[in-house]
Amino acid sequence: MQSDYAKQGKTAAIVAYITIIGTIIAFFMNQESKNKFVSFHIRQALGINISFYLLGALASVFDSWGVSYAFYIFIFVLWGFGLMTAIREEQKTAPILGPLFQDWFKFIK
Repeated sequence: MQSDYAKQGKTAAIVAYITIIGTIIAFFMNQESKNKFVSFHIRQALGINISFYLLGALASVFDSWGVSYAFYIFIFVLWGFGLMTAIREEQKTAPILGPLFQDWFKFIK
C-alpha cells in the first residue's frame, strides 16, 4: 500500500477503469486536486480503452474467431490488472503496453 495520497484518489482511480466514460469522469474528478496516483491510472485506463477500440478494429479485419478470442483475453487481462492495482493502491504499469501509455499520455497530470 502507498500513502494517504493514494487512498485519497482510490475512488477516482477505480472509476477510470469503468469504460471510456469512467475514464472521462475520473479525469474531471482529478482536475481540482491533481492527484498523481489518479493521473497514473487515468493514463493506464485511457490507453487500455483506446487499445480496445484500435485492436478491435484490427481484429475485425481478420474475421477469425481465434484472433477475436485472443484479442478479448489480452484486453481483459490489461483491464483486470489495472483495476486490481487501483484497488490495491499500487502504481504498476499494465503488462506490455503500460509503459507506453505513461509516455504517450504524459500530458495528463
